[in-house]
Amino acid sequence: MANSKPNQKNNHPTIAFIALCLGFFMTILDVTIVNVALVDIKTHLGGNINALQWILDGYALVYASFLLTTGALGDRLGNKRIFIVGLGLFTLASILCGLAPTLLILELGRLLQGLGAALLVPNSLALINHTFADEKKKATALGIYGAIGGLGAAVGPVLGGLLVHSFSWRSIFIVNFPVGIICFLLTFFFVKESQNRKQAGFDIPGQVAGITALSLLTFAFIEGKGLGWHSPIIIGIFVSFAIAAILFLVREHKTKTPMLPLAFFSNLTFSGANTIGFLAFFALYGELFIVSLFFQQIQHYSPLTTGMAFLPEGLALFIPTLFIGKLVGSIGVKVPILIGLVIGCLGYAGLAFITARTSYLFVAAAIGAIGLAMAFIVPPITNVIVTNVQEKYSGIASSIYNVSRQIGAVLGVAILGSLIGSHKEFIQDMHLAFLICAALLFIALVIGAIFVKGNK
Repeated sequence: MANSKPNQKNNHPTIAFIALCLGFFMTILDVTIVNVALVDIKTHLGGNINALQWILDGYALVYASFLLTTGALGDRLGNKRIFIVGLGLFTLASILCGLAPTLLILELGRLLQGLGAALLVPNSLALINHTFADEKKKATALGIYGAIGGLGAAVGPVLGGLLVHSFSWRSIFIVNFPVGIICFLLTFFFVKESQNRKQAGFDIPGQVAGITALSLLTFAFIEGKGLGWHSPIIIGIFVSFAIAAILFLVREHKTKTPMLPLAFFSNLTFSGANTIGFLAFFALYGELFIVSLFFQQIQHYSPLTTGMAFLPEGLALFIPTLFIGKLVGSIGVKVPILIGLVIGCLGYAGLAFITARTSYLFVAAAIGAIGLAMAFIVPPITNVIVTNVQEKYSGIASSIYNVSRQIGAVLGVAILGSLIGSHKEFIQDMHLAFLICAALLFIALVIGAIFVKGNK
């Protein structure tokens, strides 16, 4: 475990912030950097579209399933300690993925990566909240941190394309090793440990019920089309999901040490922000998965060309991060959120009209709008989540938010991916998927207008 004493003397908030953001960026990057490598992975290790979905969703599923427990663990044992453990596991699991000789080993490595990310992410946000005492500086830091999550999602395909083209699909995982080492050293020496807290408890039955429910739902949507939506197996899995979900909620309501404090959701702003985060990331991750397949299977782009084709989305996310945090600190959270949701609706509606003959410039404008939308949505939503609970609960609050985002990511790939049929039906199915995305962001817009407060 890291010793926090050196940090008491060498606490540099800016360097600490860079270290924490670097760790967070890696975990988000590894959700989407895989997209452009899927065809190469299939060529070298085999597998069908369901197996490709599991490479993405296996990571996100474990990530989402353990976030609540790891947030409570950080609040109890120290956020820095748990952050470093997660960083180490994530880095080692990345090496396993990069060296995987079979698809099964790759999927196992992705599961371990997801666990490392679950340990790392909520505690990074809690440490940032602890590092900055000044409210304006904290708002700016949280805004940048939130934008980095969306940036990692959009930059992933670009960086993945460059790495696959220059080396191989294995390089998208191996690259995490040197970055992980740098992040570890910066964290050890410059991040100050938070005070140990014991308010949060461990709820093992709740954890089991939650993981079971989410796993069953993900399996049903990924495998449903292949097995048949009316097959006894899929129907049984949906029923089992409903039972597990009910047991989870009942357990969290009754236990004295819930990992998901349901009382938090009595705050309508907190609930609304989590719902917006869920819907925004559902649409984003579904879009990245489907558009990547569109570029490679319909437009026949290479991994490098596919990655570069996503560049407008990445740039649209990156450039606004230079001022969105400060904007939130000065005018509040509501206006940027609403602007972002409107832009997002237009972007997804645009994608619902593309065909194999559509000009790339039109596609670039649509995905660029989605990137810009996320730049406006994510930073203020992150700010809302952390500042609407007492500071001592920042770890569990950030966990709840990240669970919302990751469940959105898991279901976005699973549900929207399940709509995609044969090559002949691809365009029609894609249109339906993006119309759903536009509708979901419109619902998020209504929620933001009604429930999110406009204070700074």
